Amino acid sequence: MTDKKTEHEIQVLREKIESHNYKYYVENKPVISDYEFDQMMKKLIQLETAHPQFRDPNSPSQRVGGAPLKQFKTVTHKIPMMSIDNTYSAEEVREFDERSKKNLGRNEVHYVIEEKIDGVSIALVYENGRLVLGSTRGDGKSGDDVTENVKTVRAIPLVIPHPGAKVKSDIPRHLEVRGEIYMPKKSFDKLNAEKEKEGNELFANPRNACAGSLKLLDPKLVALRDLSIFVHGRGYIEGGKIPDNQKAFIDYLEGLGFRVIHSHLAKNVDEVLEFIEKFKSNKDHLEYEVDGLVIKVNAFKDEEALGLTSKSPRWAIAYKYPAERAETILEDIRVQVGRTGVLTPVAMLKPVRLAGTTVSRASLHNQDEIERLDARIGDHVFVEKSGMIIPKVVDVLAAKRKHALKKFPFPQKCPVCGGEVVKEAELVAVRCINLNCPAQIKGRIRHFASRDAMDIEGLGISLIDQLVEKGLVKELPDLYELDFDKVSKLERMAEKSTKNLFDAIEASKTRPLSRLIFALGILDVGEHVALVLADHFDSLAALMKSDYEELTQIHEIGDVVAKSIVDFFKQKGTREVLNRLKKLGVRFDLKEKKKIAAGFSGKNFVVTGTLELYSRSEAEKKIRSFGGNASSAVSKNTDFLVVGKEPGSKLDKAKKLGVKILDEAEFLSLIKHAER
Repeated sequence: MTDKKTEHEIQVLREKIESHNYKYYVENKPVISDYEFDQMMKKLIQLETAHPQFRDPNSPSQRVGGAPLKQFKTVTHKIPMMSIDNTYSAEEVREFDERSKKNLGRNEVHYVIEEKIDGVSIALVYENGRLVLGSTRGDGKSGDDVTENVKTVRAIPLVIPHPGAKVKSDIPRHLEVRGEIYMPKKSFDKLNAEKEKEGNELFANPRNACAGSLKLLDPKLVALRDLSIFVHGRGYIEGGKIPDNQKAFIDYLEGLGFRVIHSHLAKNVDEVLEFIEKFKSNKDHLEYEVDGLVIKVNAFKDEEALGLTSKSPRWAIAYKYPAERAETILEDIRVQVGRTGVLTPVAMLKPVRLAGTTVSRASLHNQDEIERLDARIGDHVFVEKSGMIIPKVVDVLAAKRKHALKKFPFPQKCPVCGGEVVKEAELVAVRCINLNCPAQIKGRIRHFASRDAMDIEGLGISLIDQLVEKGLVKELPDLYELDFDKVSKLERMAEKSTKNLFDAIEASKTRPLSRLIFALGILDVGEHVALVLADHFDSLAALMKSDYEELTQIHEIGDVVAKSIVDFFKQKGTREVLNRLKKLGVRFDLKEKKKIAAGFSGKNFVVTGTLELYSRSEAEKKIRSFGGNASSAVSKNTDFLVVGKEPGSKLDKAKKLGVKILDEAEFLSLIKHAER
């Protein structure tokens, strides 16, 4: 075959593959089987491998992911990627409309309403129709270059007009479009199921899973995460002609082959509010998470006239729906036992749809909460999702009781081991005091092996259950004395998976001191307090020797925490466990290295609300890594309060004390400077 014929065959294959990608990932109307598609891709890869002179970075073969990156480059946005202000009521939407009409000098403004996808904001840059850059929002002014990761998202065209697109529109020589990359609900459930099977910490929600995926330095791993996108806006554009309003621009992008946001045109604010109410019943049935609607003025000339504030556009606002609740039946109450022996009641519910998921279990917190609600098996109850994640029973419809229902008898003995339970006068928790209770042993091991503790990958729930039930692990040090042959013969284990597990156990011996302290599961000592203790003490041995007076002198260590630490280390069983761990090679004196950076060093930070790119613990780790202090409470000593979505009372206190407030964009800007 001549070079010309080969080049032609490669080009035809590329166009066919991208056309089928469009059919499958954009239109959701596949016309060939997965096998046929895989055979075409295999043929293309073979041809490109045999004829490297015809390789193209925008070939569909590149979607499988290239070589791992060492780090992400920083990209400056030519037009800032600003966040949009939130509103939670019809009154605030009407106020937005009144401001818009007043500033535009008109009695009526046309709006476009778009789904607010709960994902990660992204900018895609095309030069002469070819994708050359994909970047995250970052701090709004600059973000990370995630081009190689973006190429793995099959709904993103690598070349425009897309071979599968219906309309062949003209394109600017430089076109920047903006959108939201997200993880579909099914993909999220699959990913978490795999993480649970492997014994890894689960993602809290699809947005966190998506953000975590885009942060991966290995594009091949990103390609496995099944991410998708909705395009909804424009950035910097040079050359060519585009429509003069948002609705027409969305249609224009769809003609180029982009998967565009679902949008609705409203001629006035009444139509906006009518759509908001109508969409409420539909949003939970979508295959992706939405956390509201975005309302934008339609005409681009109106956008320009309304302008921007320092942080957000005046021409758009996001409507967020309030937390939802659903009525169902309380079919049973089961009491679980955690690693500290606390008995926690869980409501077993008649399955009900709530905020896009089917809920069949919810928290009842403790014995006092059951009594406060007067919750009884057989009751009609209201369930709500706390922070859109954790279901909880919030009310009991006692008026719907058709006959007398028995009060729930809270266990007087441990439901797992039958041991004695106690309830301390100042606490609400009921606790099993048998340290050899199997439920506590399993819980302690799960906690010890978790990602933020000793990070023992592969030590999942089912494996821990087997290890404890077969008597292979009775205490934490037993993990470091496991028999390879016995473990490899357990259910769903083999030689390779056992070797990986043993490698992870060996690696856990050299975790930093803060992780070890957290891993021990000391009552009232969470990840944050563990970091505070690791900053103060040089080793675990030094912490063990400390007394109540010394501990209470440490900033953020109060009476309750100090007592818990002293009580923990004075137990004979604790010292025996720690002596064994040390003899088995677990390091007690490793400290995390810190980079002293201006803006962080010596400064006290508090993080509140939900951040887009970091969990709270991740943000606090960043702060400490640059020499700052991350606290949990706002005080007169606080230098900065980092504020995410729904910040709560800490924001009010910070304002009263005159603490400097940083939004996420400003916080990310500090991080960017520190990393240079």
